[in-house]
Amino acid sequence: MVAADARTAITFALSPGQAHDTHEGHELLNRLGPPSRPLSLLTDRAYESEETRQVALELGFVPVVPPKRNQTNAWEYDRIMYRRHNEIERLLRRLKGCRRIFSRFEKLGVMFVGFIHFALIVEAFCSVNTPY
Repeated sequence: MVAADARTAITFALSPGQAHDTHEGHELLNRLGPPSRPLSLLTDRAYESEETRQVALELGFVPVVPPKRNQTNAWEYDRIMYRRHNEIERLLRRLKGCRRIFSRFEKLGVMFVGFIHFALIVEAFCSVNTPY
């Protein structure tokens, strides 16, 4: 999922349960295309590979991801900006609050995606009336 903040999902994609999400993450970034200005791309440590960082840099994003603790060639990152990473985690937590998403009752991917769209619409509608 690519999200702008704790309330705004931009796009998402499903990946097979046995596959790593990195490939889908690259596809989502390529689908978004280059930003009009340099934007920070906050990612989880699962996306800290050099390949993912290179895709982000080529598109014009500034990757903000800490290296794994056992990384030999550690890089610098904006620690203050990385603190905002929890906003996206909060969005995912609220979506998983829907039992149907959490349990994945739908067998077909298209139905599951439809319900995620529905949950995002409900989330956006409810967020208009409530503060963060």
